[in-house]
Amino acid sequence: MFKRKRQWIASRSFRFKLMTAAITCILIPACITLLMYNYLTRDAVKEQAVSNSQESLLLVNNYVSNTLKYMLNIANSIQMDSDLNSIMKRNVFGAPYTGPTAEYDEFNDRNKILKQIDNITIGGEKSYVTILLSNGTYYSNYSVYDYNPINLTKEPWFSQLKNLYGFNSLWVGASPTVFSSLKDSHPYQLSVVRTLRGEGSIIFGYVFVTIMENQMNQNFERLAENQEFKIVDASNTIISDNDVTKIGQRFPIELDGSRKDMASDIVQIDNEDYLLTQKELFTGWKIVSLTPYKKAIYKIDSIFNKVFTFQIVSFIVFLLLLVYLLRTFTKPLVGLGKVAMKVQKGNLEVRSHIRGEDEIGRLGFSFDQMLDRIKEMIAEISDTQARKRKAELDMLQAQINPHFLFNVLNSIRMKVMFRGDKESAEMIGSLSKLLRMTINQDKSIIPLHEEIEIVMDYTKLMNMRQKEKVQLKTEISSDALLEKVPRFFLQPLIENALIHGLSQSAGTILVEAWVEGHMLIVAVEDNGVGMDESALNRLRRKVEPGTEKAAPEEAEHEKHRGFSSMGLTNVNERMRMTHGEAFVMQIDSEQGKGTRITMFIPSLEVTSSHV
Repeated sequence: MFKRKRQWIASRSFRFKLMTAAITCILIPACITLLMYNYLTRDAVKEQAVSNSQESLLLVNNYVSNTLKYMLNIANSIQMDSDLNSIMKRNVFGAPYTGPTAEYDEFNDRNKILKQIDNITIGGEKSYVTILLSNGTYYSNYSVYDYNPINLTKEPWFSQLKNLYGFNSLWVGASPTVFSSLKDSHPYQLSVVRTLRGEGSIIFGYVFVTIMENQMNQNFERLAENQEFKIVDASNTIISDNDVTKIGQRFPIELDGSRKDMASDIVQIDNEDYLLTQKELFTGWKIVSLTPYKKAIYKIDSIFNKVFTFQIVSFIVFLLLLVYLLRTFTKPLVGLGKVAMKVQKGNLEVRSHIRGEDEIGRLGFSFDQMLDRIKEMIAEISDTQARKRKAELDMLQAQINPHFLFNVLNSIRMKVMFRGDKESAEMIGSLSKLLRMTINQDKSIIPLHEEIEIVMDYTKLMNMRQKEKVQLKTEISSDALLEKVPRFFLQPLIENALIHGLSQSAGTILVEAWVEGHMLIVAVEDNGVGMDESALNRLRRKVEPGTEKAAPEEAEHEKHRGFSSMGLTNVNERMRMTHGEAFVMQIDSEQGKGTRITMFIPSLEVTSSHV
């Protein structure tokens, strides 16, 4: 599939490729920019919506907190008023009112308490205060006909009051209004309760402060019309809401009680996204703002959408302008391409006539000049080809087929063998093998076992020339036989051992080969005359990396000398060219004991992977 796409693209015109490249180079960054813009503006819209929601919630929070603190202040004033507390303690723990003024004293004390209640509740929200003593006496700023305070002892939460000490308070969430005259207009009420304790922490009374629930939420409607505010208690139950029918129901989202500060999240209710903002009140309740997310971001998002639309329109306009300019600039190239197609079909008379000071104009002028020159050269080439064919025929006739020489040598070897001269036949056979390997230029890399066969044939030929024969021993491990090596890399070493090491006298040459990891190790050792330290050092320097090559005239001279021309330095240079700097040649010699040459040859697969 990918290959077909590449072929399709390659077959398109230069104009098409240029326009595609230009549009792609503009389109991709533009799309990325627009996507990033959209992504970043979406975050900015969300942040602004969250900020607006938190600001509104902060206003509501301040009002609600002030109302709840006002209720606490009423309870604190009563709890901390020493005069009132002494009157109430006397009523509970002291002697009953006696004497001629008993009725007046009792009335006067009761009036003091009621007046104090009126004084502390006169300046704030309408609140209903009840002081209930443990002996059943009560004081309130409302009529007993509206509600009997004794009924407070029947409330399910009343038993929890015994655990309240000091300034600890019990906040009672939304409960049905107990005041008969208010039930229709104010269906729910909120209360806070404090205990009054005397010596030994004995409870001698209770303070109840109550306000109507709709007094709490009356300011909710003055804020954003699409924003709902609720007060939720610790059990996730709604205790105050714009919609009175939702009071007492569970809030549809489970609020995280560990989040004390103001926090905002996007939640889903009935498959619709809402922006939920919450803040914990000092009572343990949470005030919650809930806004449909689409409505929360509508105004802000519309501004960003207008900017986004303007960018899209601008991009399309400039893209069309770019296409027009590219078509105009590439029109001469299209014309030049059409002329080239006609020339390809054989019409050498056509010309582009494109001129100008820019690169395309110069290209058109050069193309026309090239066509003129081609016409001139065709005539010259036709005449040259005729002469060349005649020269090639003469050269072919002068060639000699190397296989003819091998067949003749093989026929001579067979005739010599039939006459009983096996030694001469073997010599001719070895010479034929060496000639074949020399002439065969295709096999520059051969297995090691073929190279061993070559040096064995070479040693046989040399032994026939010498009076004293040399013994060639081989110790080749099985895993080394098939290793690939350059052709004729051992023969010069054997030749050096015969001529210089053994001085063409009797002796032994040992060839060893084994494999260690990815390294083939080949050693050639003779038991000849060896060399002294200075001669050894000179020879080692010649095979060190960076040794200068022989002069060109010397190299040319050695080239025509046959097998013996390739010396130790030539082998070293060849092996380095084939295997790289990883190849190492090590020379060891001792005068009178012989010479050993060890070659560390990296595998050709490893060598090629590092090229």
